[in-house]
This record gives sequence, structure tokens and C-alpha cells, in this order.
Amino acid sequence: MSIFKKLFGENKPKTDDKIKVETDPIKQQQFENDLEEIKIGKVSKIYPILKPGNWIGIKAGSLRQTIIGDKENPKLVVGFGYDAPNNFVFLNYSDYQEREKLEKMVSDAYNNLYEFEVTFNEVVPGKVIIIDGKDFCSEKILDVKFMKALQEKMGGEKLVVSIPRRRCMMVTNSFEEQGIFEQFMSVHKSTWENDSYDNAQIMNSLFVVKNGEIDMVKDL
Repeated sequence: MSIFKKLFGENKPKTDDKIKVETDPIKQQQFENDLEEIKIGKVSKIYPILKPGNWIGIKAGSLRQTIIGDKENPKLVVGFGYDAPNNFVFLNYSDYQEREKLEKMVSDAYNNLYEFEVTFNEVVPGKVIIIDGKDFCSEKILDVKFMKALQEKMGGEKLVVSIPRRRCMMVTNSFEEQGIFEQFMSVHKSTWENDSYDNAQIMNSLFVVKNGEIDMVKDL
């Protein structure tokens, strides 16, 4: 564990769902303030955000794409919304009735993700990289160009990627080196199980990425 830095940097005190904030008067006011900033155009960018298959937003009608699994049994989905100051304000299907409008929104959201800059820490030179501390670090796994660049930098035919919680990604090309991979798995496990980070869980799985795209998923 000593060769790895703490996975998370400074985080925004943000909640992810409207459903969560309605029971707290202060958070409800924050949510209403966020809606006002969206209404007047102060907050205008829409982003994709990864969510687990049991995400409450699915039953609430949030707009989404299924990444792993299928519509009836999703394991990993992408929601879409505004990254407002206090909350990630999710879009609903009712917001996008026109197909052309929906397709443009999805395209713009992914372009915003591709343009979102992150920094990485090469905690084991050439073998383990950690990307953390910003809102869409985990979602960069969906950025083919970014993941290709990581693979080119690290070398090897494939990468193993961990995204247990929001705002973090851990990547290795050394899954056959027992010592390194055991530590990689130890950090993944501790991050998945530790709620003190206050970052929502995404998926207790490992992703195999080849040529920038998710090739396989192994549940843990």
C-alpha cells in the first residue's frame, strides 16, 4: 500500500441526486439555486456521469444509456446532467422528446467530457497510473482518445482499469506482476469499501481496455 498515494484529492461537497436533497431544507435551497443558474444560462454544460445498475435515478426516469448489461438488467449506466455548483442536476426523458435534440445533447455531453482535462500520477513508473480528485476522472474511461494515449504511454496490449467510485480511476498494464497487481487490487478493494471518501460507488469490477475501448469486464 505504501507505493500508492491516497486515491482522492479535494472533493466538492456535492450530492448526485435531486432525490437526496429534497429532505434537507438547506440542500433543497442549494438545489433550487442550481436550477436558477441553469435557467439563466450561468451553468450550461452537460456531462455524462457513470452510475451503477441499481441507481435510484433509473426508476425516477433519468435519461440514461446502458453501458454494461441490458435495459432490463443494467450493471453500469451513463446518466446526463448539468455539473452545477452544489449538485449534479440530472436530465429526465421528459426533457428530450425530440430525437434530433436528444442526439445533439448526447454528442455535446461526450464532447464536454473529451475536453475535460485531468492530470495523472504515475505512482509506479510505467506500470500504475492514478487519475483522481476531479469530477469526471472516472468517466474518462469512456474517452477513447484519452485511454489510447494512456496505453501508448504505458505500453502493452491492454490495460486493466479500476473505477470503484466517482472522481477516481486507477490503471495498470502490469496485471501479470503479482506484487504490483496485489497492491492494485488492495487499493481497489479498500476504496470500494470505504464510504468515508464521500464519493458515490460506481462498480466493483475490473475493466480490460484495448485500443481505447472497454473490451471486457470482470466482476469482483
